Amino acid sequence: MKHCIFFIGTALLSLGSLAQNQDQAELVTETVSKDNIEGHIYFLADDLLKGRGTGTPELKIAASYLANSLRGYGVKPNPKTGTYYQDVPLQKTMVPKQLNLTIDGREIQNMVALQVAEMAYDGEAVYLNHGVEEDYGRKDVNNKLVVVKAGKEGETDVRNAFRHRTEKAELAREAGAVGIIELIEMDQEIWENVSHSFNADRLSLVEDEAEISTDKFVHIWVLDAGGERSGAIDASEAMETKLEMTGENSEIVTSQNVIGIVEGTDPQLKDEYIIYSAHYDHVGVGDPDTTGDSIYNGARDNAVGTTTVLSMAENLAKYPTKRSALFILFTAEEKGLLGSNYYVENPVLPLEQMVYVFNSDNAGYNDTSVATIIGLERTTASNHIKEAATTFGITAIDDPAPEQNLFDRSDNVHFASKGIPAPTFSLGFKAFDGDVTKYYHRPGDEANTLDFDYLFKFFQAYVLSGRLIANDPETPFWTPGDTYEPAGKKLYSKN
Repeated sequence: MKHCIFFIGTALLSLGSLAQNQDQAELVTETVSKDNIEGHIYFLADDLLKGRGTGTPELKIAASYLANSLRGYGVKPNPKTGTYYQDVPLQKTMVPKQLNLTIDGREIQNMVALQVAEMAYDGEAVYLNHGVEEDYGRKDVNNKLVVVKAGKEGETDVRNAFRHRTEKAELAREAGAVGIIELIEMDQEIWENVSHSFNADRLSLVEDEAEISTDKFVHIWVLDAGGERSGAIDASEAMETKLEMTGENSEIVTSQNVIGIVEGTDPQLKDEYIIYSAHYDHVGVGDPDTTGDSIYNGARDNAVGTTTVLSMAENLAKYPTKRSALFILFTAEEKGLLGSNYYVENPVLPLEQMVYVFNSDNAGYNDTSVATIIGLERTTASNHIKEAATTFGITAIDDPAPEQNLFDRSDNVHFASKGIPAPTFSLGFKAFDGDVTKYYHRPGDEANTLDFDYLFKFFQAYVLSGRLIANDPETPFWTPGDTYEPAGKKLYSKN
């Protein structure tokens, strides 16, 4: 008899939950429309905005469009400013006006300057294998250039080269070198993306004008296809090198995070906030493709993500949830996650009130039957996301390409490092290839190449996910043992 009562009780609870979810789904369909989705994405990815490069007038047009959209929905502004903006001060360092490099009489062609300074060097460069601490030994590199292989032994892929670049530059600087030249192996397609990113004006966070860099150290990446260059100098410790670099003009520019708030309806839960976030910048104008198109429109990356957050804002402004909502559209993600980095150090509300970040960022998609959630199983809210996706005819899957380290490559990571559960809701892919990389940071990433029937389901799933998480009496958290669980326990004073 007790088993029957338990079974009936469980069944009734399940039916009640299904009914509540259906009610929430109906609220989603009240506001999410394909017409609105197309309107936002076509505007944000229009040639008029010239690829939404950070620090450009066109990105300010995009910011104004986003702010006025929030205002039109009835979303309240940033409580600290009374506007929909948070100014983000950035140091802009221009690309070198001239960059010429010759090693042992051989002129180098494929290279990018990671750090710029005025320099005319004619002398010896010292080769130090991977340039890690043990490679220096008693080598004299004072006032010399250092040449190294990118990455570390066994970790020579592009991701690890990026990860280790700052550490290796610091070692060279501490040893007295005037600069470091890294020889990096990568295929031509990836190199084109790297070249586009670094052969453009550089941005970094800065607190005030006095902090503009006066560092005279240079850092250069040289494409080493097939390891040809490093293979030829393995046996040599010194090379005759000439380097001419002119430039290093710096200035302060101001960009904006766009911020809005919708207050929750529950007397207690409204003090907890769900952050709905995406970056709205892209990579601007660059090298033309075979059609002559030089505007990198960024429809997938990240007009789609931006529109996801706008869809959430429109819905919650009309039908608020128990928890409050903080909408943040970040600037300068493409310049190194700068807008989100600035925000977590300068939050408009206490971080301990932020219980979840539902980020949306995209490269592309190659499977319209799924939504790929980077970090799906890393938080206790995963079932809500799965249920929401299923409701609208797609399947929520976890990161299929953990080797890409995607969780730590979007704005969510700055919140995660503070302890806030923060997955990223992305367009569907089961492998990081094909149509994902076909459009990634390419001029062809335009609105008319998108499948809006799929996006309609995708947006509905995101909005319903947010509603279910924001109405759940249980506060979401990291799953036990997650990398960021200790930070979460510290932030929320959990035992």
